[in-house]
Formats: sequence, structure tokens, C-alpha cells
Amino acid sequence: MFSTITSAMISGVEPVFIHVEVDIAHGLPGFMLVGYLSGEVKEAGERVRVALKNTGIVLPPMRITVNLSPAGMRKEGTAFDLPIAVGILKALGHLPGDSTEGMLVIGELGLSGRVNPVRGVLPLVKKAKEEGYGRCLLPAGNYEEGRLIEGVEIIGIPDINGAMEYLKWGKNREEPKEAVPPDGRKSKADREKIPDFSEIKGQAAAKRAAEIAAAGFHNLLLTGPPGSGKTMIAKRIPGILPPLTEEESLEVSSLYSIAGLLSNGPSLIRQRPFMNPHHTITAQALAGGGNSAKPGMISLAHKGVLFMDELPEFKTSVIDMLRQPLEEKEIRIVRLGGDYTFPADFMLVAAMNPCPCGYYPDLGKCTCSLSKIKRYQGHISGPVLDRIDLCVGVSGVTAKQLSEKKEEETSGRIRERVLAARKMQEERYRDKPYRFNALLPQADLKDYCRLGKKEEHLMEKAFTMLGMSARSYCRILKTARTIADLDGSGDVKGIHIEEALEYKTGEARRNIERSKQEK
Repeated sequence: MFSTITSAMISGVEPVFIHVEVDIAHGLPGFMLVGYLSGEVKEAGERVRVALKNTGIVLPPMRITVNLSPAGMRKEGTAFDLPIAVGILKALGHLPGDSTEGMLVIGELGLSGRVNPVRGVLPLVKKAKEEGYGRCLLPAGNYEEGRLIEGVEIIGIPDINGAMEYLKWGKNREEPKEAVPPDGRKSKADREKIPDFSEIKGQAAAKRAAEIAAAGFHNLLLTGPPGSGKTMIAKRIPGILPPLTEEESLEVSSLYSIAGLLSNGPSLIRQRPFMNPHHTITAQALAGGGNSAKPGMISLAHKGVLFMDELPEFKTSVIDMLRQPLEEKEIRIVRLGGDYTFPADFMLVAAMNPCPCGYYPDLGKCTCSLSKIKRYQGHISGPVLDRIDLCVGVSGVTAKQLSEKKEEETSGRIRERVLAARKMQEERYRDKPYRFNALLPQADLKDYCRLGKKEEHLMEKAFTMLGMSARSYCRILKTARTIADLDGSGDVKGIHIEEALEYKTGEARRNIERSKQEK
């Protein structure tokens, strides 16, 4: 008596199909699971045996062998419980032989026979559709998530009895409620109110830098004394970013599904993510990995914002770890169990004080020694600074500015300009794999950032006088391209380059470099 059930698991962030092969034969009674299994998969034998018993199905005193193929790949997770149970029921003759043809089966079992939800259902169902599977048997708790992928029949079952009833008669014991149509799907993050830029008094230069960063998806560093509004500005940036496209929304939602963070119900992530890790975070938690490789905070910020407040307080190793993802937009992690590539296309927004007390270079208020300042600033290496497009100083707000009744510009108005610039980029890069100016590869710079003789001379002069690296040169051109888009200009002009230069080598950057050079 033999049966095969198709199941799947997540390896890193990639869905992988696993074939659950069940053989029941005469011989010394036993229940053996093989196929390079992790601890939770080995425990599936007992969960399945007890769950079937409590459902009213007692396993005969025979030798049951379950193989999870391919045997050379490590199996992790609890999603194999239900396919193992269904495979045993088929092998015993309780289910028709063709009942699971063209079907993907996923689910964790409780000892009562209940089928519990699992992580990663969204990318698994998407993969099933791509591979031609027409049906997916899922836990009822994952039903709405599975239905986000159209063109696949999703069967949500509450327990083993429900699975048997469907596989025997093609009917569910418990019909799930009708889901919200795709256009009405909203996640918890979409319903949360994003703070508005109109609540920030003054700080025109920092607001302008945030607008440029949002329009071109550029990295941004805000530096200034405590209480000047750096964090307030950063937290309002998601409100002016362009919305996720359908493809991006599904990609981000899949990552959240793998991490177990996708909200219950028919929910796609529509708002660009905003991740704000504490400065005590470890490199592994930020980059991802672990015994069971999972995406880290960087990958959860994919297509959105990674905000690192009090940047110098992070471990130097954690800050330097940002070099590769900022450049390549992905993280490759090599472990004994395999190598994994996690997506990392995020916009870095960082905030920092200029010194431990926060008031440098105001020597009237600053109480830090130069060695202290140098050590504090030294946590941020030159290569990391080189990858940040805009460095802007945020000065303290005066009492007069706070008491003024002047109406500040709203996030809605800023967003209109960002979307207009975004539309220009969309048209410009419609045949390219990238969509934002910040992602413009060096090979295409000459085509999309053409400079006149006057602008070329300005860049050559700045390159020589400021001792720029080739990377800084390219990033200044990309920022200037975004400023030109916000200006509605098809050409990058001198005024756009001058503004980009000020953000790249302006007061915030000069303070950092000055503190490192002072002895």
C-alpha cells in the first residue's frame, strides 16, 4: 500500500516542493520518518498518530514508512503534518486514489485532529499556481491568505474530518465566509494613520531632503541635536512615498507571510513597509539567517524604509553589514544547510546626534572631548557614508517657530510632487528592471543623466576639490536627476547638481568628517 502527496516548504524565502511518500507494509509495527528531517518534522509522527486516533482512526499494527523527498534537502517546519496524515489515509484505502491529483497539501496538526495555520502560505500557493497545481488544501486559518492568489481553488479545512469529507465527496464540512474582493483588500498597516508633515514646525531643508529621498528612493541621513525633529521627519516619510505596485505588494506580502507577520484576513501589504529596529539588534536579526534561515529586519523593509535611529549607537559590525545590501539590494547568507539569498531593496533613513551629548559643534553647549566625538563618529565608516545620498543637518527649533500659526505644508501636497517625479521615472525606465533613480546602474548614467559642458565642468571641479570617490560621483548625479524630476525638467542642470552636492557634502557630512580629522 503506497501513496504520494505533494506538499511544500520555504527554504530561506524560496518555495520548494516536497513529495510525501507513504508505504504501509506487513512487518514489525512501527512509524518511521526519513528524509533529512529537523526536530519538528521528526515529531510529526507522534502528532499524526495521536491526531488520527482522536479523529476515530486507529492505525493498524503494520510498518509505516514515510519519506520526504528529495532526501538530500533538509526539511523544516510543521506544514508536513497534514500531508503525512492524508498520505496514510490514502495508503490505508480511506480516501480515493485520485483524490489528491493536482493538489498541494499543507497544514499542522493538533492532537485533537484540528488543522492549525502555518507560515508562508502566500508564496507557496503562488508557486503552486506557477507549477500548474489547480487546488490547494490548507488550514482554515490560512484560507483568506491563500485566496489572495487568483486562479487556484483554495480549500480551507478545520480538521482531519473536514479534509476526509472534502477528499471523499469534494465538499467542505465548514464553508469559509466569502472573502472581500481583491480591490478592497487592505492590511492592518494600511489602516494605521501615518503622521503628517504639517505637524512639523520649520525644518524646511530637512523636509526638502525627505521629499527628494522619497521621490528617487535615495538613502538619507539626518543629523542634529536632541529634540530637533529627526525622528518625526523619518516617521512621516512613508506618507509621501509612492504606493506599492501590484507586483511589489505581492512580493512584500510574501515576505511577511514567511515571517508570520501577515495580518489575518484578506490582507495584502499596500503601504510601503517602515521598519525601526532598536540599536541593540544583532547582525543576524538585521540580516536574517539562523538555524532555520528566515528573513531579517532588512528584508522586512524590502521596497520600503529601514529607519535606524541613533545610528552610532548600533554596533560597528551591524552598521558595516549594510554595505552589501545598500549596493546590491540583496543579502546572500551561506550556512551549513545551504546558501540563501534574501531581498534587500530598501531605502535607508538614519538619524544621529553629532556627538554623545548631541550639541557639537556648538562648543558653548557641547561637553564632549574631541576624542569622545571622534570615537562616537567613528562608528560610521566612510564606505557606509559613501552609500548615503543625502546628509542633511537638522537644527534646533526656536520657541518663535513653535508658537507661529503659520500653516505648514501637508504630506498630501508633498506626495503630489513625489508622485509627479515618480511618473517621470516610470516613463523613463519603462523598459528597464529598475524604477527609481537611486537604482540607476552606472552603465546607464550617461543615457539618463546627460550633462552639458557647463554641468560637466562643475562636476569635474567638485570631484577634484572634494576628493570624491567614483561612487559618490555617481550618487550625486542620481540625486541631481531626482531633483530635476521634481523640478519637471528633462535635463540635469547646474542648479540641480549644486543642490545635490550640498546634500552629499553639506553641513551634516562636514561635521562628521571634521570630527574624525580633529586631534
